[in-house]
Amino acid sequence: MRGVRPGGREGLPQFGTMQIGRVSGSVVCTIKIDPLEGKKLLVIQPVDKNGSNHGKPLVAIDAVGAGAGETVYWCRGREASMPWYPDQEVPTEATIVGIIDHIDLV
Repeated sequence: MRGVRPGGREGLPQFGTMQIGRVSGSVVCTIKIDPLEGKKLLVIQPVDKNGSNHGKPLVAIDAVGAGAGETVYWCRGREASMPWYPDQEVPTEATIVGIIDHIDLV
C-alpha cells in the first residue's frame, strides 16, 4: 500500500499521511521557545520500502519515546502534533507518531 500525495516524496512508503523513517540522532537545545520545552527532538532519515535512505534527514518531535536506530512512522505538517499535544501550539513540521516492529508488504 503506497501512495504519493501532492507534493509528496516519490518512492517513500506512505500510509495516508504517514511516512517511514529511521532515527539517526537527537537534537539538544539548551535554549528553546516555551512550546518546545520538555519535547524530545530527533533526527530522522526517511527510508524507502526496502529500508534504504531516501531523501534528506529532518528533525521531528518525538511523541512516542523512540530511540536511536529505531524504525518509526511519522507525519508531516503542523497538524501532525495536535493529537499528542492538543492544548499546545507546538511549532513543528514533523512528528514521530509510532515505533515500527516490522513491515510486511505484499
